[in-house]
Amino acid sequence: MKVELRDPNIIMKLSRLGSFHQSKLSFLRSFLDEFKDWEYNRDLFNLDPGGYGVAIYSFKKNKRVYSLVCFANKIDDNDRSDRVIATKWDAAFTLHDGVPSKKDIERLKNEVPRQEVGRLSYKELTLSRANKSVRVFNHVVEKLSEGNQPDLDLLEKVGYLYRTTAVYGSGKFGLADRFRIKNRAEINGPFRLEMMLVYLVRQFTFDQVNHVAKHKNPKKAVNLDSKICRNLGIGNSTGLGMAPFIVNHPTLLNNWILSREIALKEIREIKNVNSKDANLFKKCVKDSLKNITSWNSESEFQIKKINSLLFNLKKFLEFIEDQLDFSTPYPFNQIYLWLEQETCEETIEYIVSMMMEPFDKIVQPLIKKMSSDEDKYFRIPTERTVLDLKNILKQRYPDILKIDFKDKSNLRNFWFISKNKEEPRYADRFEEGGAEFEQPLAIARDIKKLNDQLISCKEDLTIDRFLMNNADSRHVVRRAFIVEKFPYAEIQDNTINENVVPIDMLRLKLSFFGALKFDPKSDKWLRICMFQGAPLPHELKDYNQHWVYR
Repeated sequence: MKVELRDPNIIMKLSRLGSFHQSKLSFLRSFLDEFKDWEYNRDLFNLDPGGYGVAIYSFKKNKRVYSLVCFANKIDDNDRSDRVIATKWDAAFTLHDGVPSKKDIERLKNEVPRQEVGRLSYKELTLSRANKSVRVFNHVVEKLSEGNQPDLDLLEKVGYLYRTTAVYGSGKFGLADRFRIKNRAEINGPFRLEMMLVYLVRQFTFDQVNHVAKHKNPKKAVNLDSKICRNLGIGNSTGLGMAPFIVNHPTLLNNWILSREIALKEIREIKNVNSKDANLFKKCVKDSLKNITSWNSESEFQIKKINSLLFNLKKFLEFIEDQLDFSTPYPFNQIYLWLEQETCEETIEYIVSMMMEPFDKIVQPLIKKMSSDEDKYFRIPTERTVLDLKNILKQRYPDILKIDFKDKSNLRNFWFISKNKEEPRYADRFEEGGAEFEQPLAIARDIKKLNDQLISCKEDLTIDRFLMNNADSRHVVRRAFIVEKFPYAEIQDNTINENVVPIDMLRLKLSFFGALKFDPKSDKWLRICMFQGAPLPHELKDYNQHWVYR
């Protein structure tokens, strides 16, 4: 049986993309798998009794070393903010290429805590900062110093001791450009170094809280239990800065989505599923219920999605236990067709992610195809014709061409870059000023405009001639020719519509990172948790790869 890849005009709608969940393709999980055989060390831990100072952690294999350099800082509670305008944080971090010298550490001590206004070098690969969840951190210190473990209900509700507010890489603020390191086999995957930084920061938070508790009461203090550590992750506050990335990197987005779609297709095409794989899948589904029941949010939007997912997941469990026979041909195709018929987008994509758990042979080769050398596809094929371009738009953008942009609701919003922090922002063009600074992120509107421009052109006109008179459409002409080859490269939705939910774009990207427990704080920013439930560094050499569902 041959299964077709899912239609991009359905899958690339924002409501569907905003229902994606982590999977074995997610970057933090592929990072753990890649680095499980590396030697982990805590090379320096020079903190004062209050937990302030410098610490260094490393992964080493053969002659290659990656070192996380941590700077824990004392700040006033009034200075602690997750907003991008913040200038002080509880801790700041950089991932250094190699073993940092004393001179490097002194240099970094002056620059890393300053973040965007500091200056890094080609020796540094990533940069980040984080704030404590003060209530949780202080509670854990207090309990450990008394010889007790902390309140599990509180820890479960929050899920972390620290949350990052930004992670930077690839040339920003002096960091090494990707071309210097892109050929290293161990980082042949998107955001692998960023995942390493976050993972090692997680370990730092455990070591720091133990250290502070020990100095508070040396005689009675105990360390945070390893099981509790394992169930804590790193929080993250993410705003609109992440959203334009998926618009500005079309071939990379395509490769992420395409890998997922190929995995689903090949799993649906498995005629005979053995009992071991079937049982593993069912176990992951059952075990995942605790992830959903412990998924806390105050957002009505998210609570509704969680409740719908829980309801449909219980219905799905009844289906696979009472109605589905895994010994019949193509059981996962039966599952997928049932999901489309009986459940919602959130549940469909949740189970699609989980289908990958038993099938490493399908997933692992795809992980290696999730990067993209985007420069290769930047050239516009100017020898092609207007007829070619018309046909591409008709085939690849059928729903977008139906949008009426004379209706104000369809062009209500605009994207711009804030002057203070050079970060993307979103505003109402009819209520706020600044539309003259709009960024070229309204692809649906610009595609429709391009289509209208093409109507009056001769079909044999070459693209170079067309662009001589329509230079303002160059960016979408390029995109159209990219999408011709890469069908999942484009969000098939209007990103400036008055009803758009920007956090759908954030959630798409965060699902590929491997984030859990999305908690929207508005339609423009949310909190998530990463590495919650993941093995600790000393456990990497022998860990359960399905830890997400344990």
